[in-house]
Amino acid sequence: MEGVGGGNVQKVTPLARELTRILISYNKNSIQLKKNLKETNTFFREIKQNYSNACASAASTEATALEAGQLSCISFPRHEEEFLQSSVGSAPYVLVLGQDCAARYQLLNCLLGERLLPLGPEAGEACEGVQGTACKRRKLCFTHGRQTRLSLALPGQYELVHQLAAHCGRWDTVPREDLEIQEECEDPAHRLAELEITLHHPLLQEAKIIVVPCSSVQPIEKALEDCTENVVPIMLYAINQETLTAGHVSELMTVKEMLPFPFCFVRMPPAQPEDSSEHGRRLEKEKSPLHKQLLSLGFLSASMGNCSCGAPSQTPSLAAKPQSVLGEAFERLHRLLVPFARQVLQNQQVEAANLLNGVHCRCLDLFINQAFDMQRDLQITPRRLEYTREKEGELFTSLMAIANRKQEEMKEMIVETLSSMKEQLLEDAANLKFTDIIVATNGEPVTSKDIKSCIHQIQELIVVRLNQAVANKLISSVNYLRESFVGTLERCLNSLEKSNMESSVHNITSNHLKQILNAAYHVEVTFHSGSSVTRLVWEQIKQIIQRITFVNPPAITPEWKRKVAQDAIESLSAAKLAKSICSQFRTRLNSSHDAFAASLRQLEEGHTGRLERTEDLWLRVRKDHAPRLARLSLESRSLRDVLLHGKPKLGRELGRGQYGVVYLCDSWGGRYPCALKSVVPPDDKHWNDLALEFHYTRSLPKHERLVDLHGSVIDHTYGGGSSIAVLLIMERLHRDLYTGLKVTSRHTSTETCTRA
Repeated sequence: MEGVGGGNVQKVTPLARELTRILISYNKNSIQLKKNLKETNTFFREIKQNYSNACASAASTEATALEAGQLSCISFPRHEEEFLQSSVGSAPYVLVLGQDCAARYQLLNCLLGERLLPLGPEAGEACEGVQGTACKRRKLCFTHGRQTRLSLALPGQYELVHQLAAHCGRWDTVPREDLEIQEECEDPAHRLAELEITLHHPLLQEAKIIVVPCSSVQPIEKALEDCTENVVPIMLYAINQETLTAGHVSELMTVKEMLPFPFCFVRMPPAQPEDSSEHGRRLEKEKSPLHKQLLSLGFLSASMGNCSCGAPSQTPSLAAKPQSVLGEAFERLHRLLVPFARQVLQNQQVEAANLLNGVHCRCLDLFINQAFDMQRDLQITPRRLEYTREKEGELFTSLMAIANRKQEEMKEMIVETLSSMKEQLLEDAANLKFTDIIVATNGEPVTSKDIKSCIHQIQELIVVRLNQAVANKLISSVNYLRESFVGTLERCLNSLEKSNMESSVHNITSNHLKQILNAAYHVEVTFHSGSSVTRLVWEQIKQIIQRITFVNPPAITPEWKRKVAQDAIESLSAAKLAKSICSQFRTRLNSSHDAFAASLRQLEEGHTGRLERTEDLWLRVRKDHAPRLARLSLESRSLRDVLLHGKPKLGRELGRGQYGVVYLCDSWGGRYPCALKSVVPPDDKHWNDLALEFHYTRSLPKHERLVDLHGSVIDHTYGGGSSIAVLLIMERLHRDLYTGLKVTSRHTSTETCTRA
């Protein structure tokens, strides 16, 4: 059902035109933000999926465990994700509130530049605002359409089939009957329905306009239920009285709780307008009661003064959180409303772009550091393995030489020990009392079996005494070998480990090598107590002494015992005993050396597979992950910069090179003068290289010999929209690099001639 209005195309005032331009810019930037957020989420999802598959399929999880531990950083923090999901792409709309319907309708007519809603005598009975016993005005929703049209609809549901007064003929102002709820109407759906007014107006193409109903029709919290999610409201509050009543204040507090956005309070002109110049002078002298009331209620900031037109006396930075404002000069509403709307809309997008860029930079730094660690691992691990192999070989050769040198020392030590205790051994042997043998007191010969038993007991006595003496002195030599061998290898590995403390992969490798060394050398070579040394000496002495035999059974006398003991001692060869002991050491060293070499080869094979996976991942990080994320970072940072400072204006050309043209830029972002480098990347490779270069340049600390990079802007309309250019805004210097090098070269030549 269509009504006939005063024309299909509405008049556009300068205020509406400026607001339309701001909304168009907001919607274009919203498209870029949504695209960037979608691509970022896709990137994070793919990264996690790829790394999860790698962890599930890898035979060795040493490398993948490290990578999986970093996946928590490759995502949005929960609070940032919730904000981005709710704010990016939020639909803008204009919410018109006020003390009464007359004030709201007057402000709406001013916005659209048409007298669409009745004012003055046409409004009928006076509206009593929040007490509203006489006013029953509906909620109004202005939307865009090709034809002017009025209809009743339930919010967010369906249109009601109802005959309106506007359908009966031509109208210029919306009929009062369609705005009000009739007392005799008993249909609850009809009473809750909002009046949708469709107009062909450029402002409505970009945003809806909602005029709240009277409080007697619907409480404010119910009227705004469908306006609290995924929206960015420009809240206008029309005031046509000297101050706010308690009911108005309560309503404002409710709206503030539901929608945490600032208000633009607009003082509507009185029925008999006073002289604007006198009104301005009065506001300059003292603040109005309304201003003082809003200040005391916390809606206005004391640090933000207002001029006579109502606009902020000092335009706040776009990066700052927007604040509520009060305009008491209605004829200058344009100066108040346009900056306010721009601030409200841009603040949301600047905060979203900042969050996006912060995540991009954090993850990009993570990938860059990870690529560095992987490259270092690829270079240093083979060197560490080769270094360990060389050092173990040197150590093995050194230990073999030590074992050979120790043979002479052991020989001398055994000879010295036997000489020092020979007399005592002979005396003990002569006084030895045999066990399990009955010896005749008259010295008669005994059987051959008894003689052998006596000889065996004398040999046991000598072996026990010699073994105890020799073994105690051998333990010091064995401990020296253990300290020289295991101690040197452990110190070698500790030094390698300290040089690679920043890489946990290298620590795992070092620990593995240390375990191999302990298994190969510490256990096999080291004698922790004298028992094994005692056993070794025992066996050697027994083998030598037991070769002594007697043909004729003698008489068992002390002299015979002494003679047997002396023959046993003299039959011992210190050289053979030392040679046998050192031979045992060399055999164990060879066995340990072979075990270590086999373990090292096995470890090297494991590292080969791991390094192949690391190299594949390193290539993916360098060629895909980091460049892709760098481009998203460049886009989010550029969007932030253009929101804060706008698009820079190109001045005269300063120079050009292989990849771009440099222009003069008078000022941008509060800095002047600037140099602007325009780069048109021809393909994805150049895009990636430029994005990474931009990230690296931004990461550099400020230095007097480095040109400051102020920001970047992506121009989607470059060359008439045929290409996309990246505008890098930099510090403007007094001379270029060529001139600087030329001057430096001339200065160096002069200095050389002076010295000559």
